[in-house]
Amino acid sequence: MSGGTPKGKSSAARGRRMAEKSRPRREAQPEIVTDDPHADIGVEARLVAGILLNAALEKRTGLDEALSQSPAKDLAGPDRAFARAVAMAALRRLGEIDQILDRRLQKAPPAPVRTILRVALAQTLVLGTPAFAAVSTAVKLAERDAKTRPYKNLVNAVLRGVDRDGPGLTTAESNLPDWLAARWKATYGEANLIGLALATRDEPATDLSAKPGVDLDALAQDVEGEVLPGGTVRTGKRGDVAGWPGFEAGDWWVQDAAAAVPARLLAAKAGETVLDMCAAPGGKTLQLAAAGADVVALDRSPARLKRLKQNFDRTRLPVEVVAVPAEDWEDERTFDAVLLDAPCTATGTYRRNPEVLRATRPAEVAKLADVQHRLLDVAAEKVKPGGRLVYCVCSLEREEGETQIIAFLRRNPAFRTVAAVPAEIGAPGEALTPEGWLRILPSQWAERGGVDGFFVAKLERIEG
Repeated sequence: MSGGTPKGKSSAARGRRMAEKSRPRREAQPEIVTDDPHADIGVEARLVAGILLNAALEKRTGLDEALSQSPAKDLAGPDRAFARAVAMAALRRLGEIDQILDRRLQKAPPAPVRTILRVALAQTLVLGTPAFAAVSTAVKLAERDAKTRPYKNLVNAVLRGVDRDGPGLTTAESNLPDWLAARWKATYGEANLIGLALATRDEPATDLSAKPGVDLDALAQDVEGEVLPGGTVRTGKRGDVAGWPGFEAGDWWVQDAAAAVPARLLAAKAGETVLDMCAAPGGKTLQLAAAGADVVALDRSPARLKRLKQNFDRTRLPVEVVAVPAEDWEDERTFDAVLLDAPCTATGTYRRNPEVLRATRPAEVAKLADVQHRLLDVAAEKVKPGGRLVYCVCSLEREEGETQIIAFLRRNPAFRTVAAVPAEIGAPGEALTPEGWLRILPSQWAERGGVDGFFVAKLERIEG
């Protein structure tokens, strides 16, 4: 597998065959000696990688839940991090990995055997793990379980064959579930589908939003990054962010560049009253508070609000936090500005959360669209005359974005669209729609590493 042509410059014709050619055939390698005393090193981490992969495929929160339980939580820190990296690599390239396997398997093996093979290929083809280590541990894993032991020779042969002959041609579109690929092709066209597919492949950089007054150029230098349009600092630096310069001082927080756009579009000012209706995980709330606004943050999850409060304490930004579903909040106040980052399928976040591609089901789109409809009407009641409302979702589904605003404006004639100006808020220029809304795609800003997918619309309540 390869990165293909640059995403910003790929064409539909070249994008269909987005993978490297098979490597030349090499001399036959010696048979793997599975009783080598070093062969067991990393076996437990690979076992946990398979557990994490399957947990992520079963449900959206599965990977994080599995990380917090045995055997994952029992691993040493570096082994645990490696297991997670392998699982995430397998999730990002799952379709391509399965294409490679299906060409070499005459019939489908038991699910645990396929997991072992997926984990091994994620290491060799994505993470660059030496083939001898990945194959050796894969055979060891097969030997450990009575259900997979009869297939250890198959595991050995398949993995050695891929290493010897190369992976062959793969298509990035295979990393997308068929139903999502069909939807996105119909909505955004074939060329955009190719870009969306390419964006599945690689781990994204880390984006930071800084408090006003922080020297962005200095911060970018400290974290070995760059300043993006709008002021986001992007870095390829990895590891625990708590140890990075400026974290303890509360100078910044982690937030994807696209996720920072809605609060910039709302343009909260010092002294204004602002309601953030679905606040967790809190990046947008921090932006609003950093602007000097008096912010009320609502969220239905006390557990998520606890983490949000920790960020408020670290950054020393004052926010009134209320643990309540927005539609149940009984408060007569109205606000100068309201931000509704509504619950959604989150299909636009697959660069950072590849599990959403596999865990999301078609029925969820309609179910969440109904929730968004209700929340928009609640939000409208909280906006003062002359005030602003920004609606956003990190979803690529029209039912959760454009369709919601079209329907809202029909039933709320007191509101009108305020057109966004992408250059003023750090959004890709191509994200602007004819209506003045923003449809940000993960394939945009490809030359900078892409962004999360969002729909964002700014509305104004007409005075009188």
